[in-house]
Amino acid sequence: MSQSPPLLLLGHGTRDASGRQAFLDFAHEFQRYDASRPVVPCFLELTDPLVQAGIDRCVEMGYQDLTVLPVLLFAARHSKFDVTNELDRAVQRHPHLTLHYGRHFGVSLRWLDLWNQRLTQADHQSPVPRDKTVLLFVGRGASDPDANGDVYKLARMVWEGSGYQDLDVCFTGITHPRLERGFERARAWQPDRIIVIPHLLFDGVLAKRIQTVVQQQQADHPQVEVQTLPVIGADPILFELIRDREREAQSDQLAMTCYTCKFRQAIAAQGHGHHHHDHSHDHHGHDHDHPEGQALYHGIPDLYPKSEDYHQRAWQVP
Repeated sequence: MSQSPPLLLLGHGTRDASGRQAFLDFAHEFQRYDASRPVVPCFLELTDPLVQAGIDRCVEMGYQDLTVLPVLLFAARHSKFDVTNELDRAVQRHPHLTLHYGRHFGVSLRWLDLWNQRLTQADHQSPVPRDKTVLLFVGRGASDPDANGDVYKLARMVWEGSGYQDLDVCFTGITHPRLERGFERARAWQPDRIIVIPHLLFDGVLAKRIQTVVQQQQADHPQVEVQTLPVIGADPILFELIRDREREAQSDQLAMTCYTCKFRQAIAAQGHGHHHHDHSHDHHGHDHDHPEGQALYHGIPDLYPKSEDYHQRAWQVP
């Protein structure tokens, strides 16, 4: 048995079979990239194996000490609340278990390296110069203002000093502006080219949604060239970021953005001075993110089809 604790890679989960397989393949590729300890993939919801099954597998392999890393881009409800609930459950089931919980990927300088490399490749494939090109940075979208704000910060850092004409930011769902509105705002600069940057980890439902919108926009406005960069995928830069987060977790250097966290705000409003992110709330499901009977947005239930609906909800804590 390896002397190093296993790494539990925890993905969001998807009902899309290709998206699920993309994550499992990614975990396999990372294991090949760094074979210093076992890498065990699992999911938070929607598909198997789920978190508890992943932890049970590590215990069955003989480990009582493991690192749990959420393969999540930003610190929204899942990383702050749902994953920690699952870890609480795991410790209740395995009292001798020691868990080192890593943080989300967030705003990292490694992302600048990744997107700068891909933008350079896109430039080689187009005759349009950077000063006639607008970047359209597309985030997943969350019900947490803290996470959505980090999308804007990262996008701005990618654009700063790049020489591109301008930048716009939009989201695939939940919050606003949506992708169609992002294209409208990008075209307002009258560019000759728009580069879509899908800040998503893997192919799946959301990546397919982006591609559908891009194809329609290109057909409706053929005078503006549209390039779409590939999703992040199994890139060595992401592998190095995972190693960064794993080392942080094992050395207890985890730092969360508590000051702008809406869970902290809710507790402060109740008269408490602080909170920790190892929440001990009762476990519950994730139906808030996947409601039944909502309007469909490119085939997916849309939680907040209108911007005003999202504004009414944004700072509320479920």
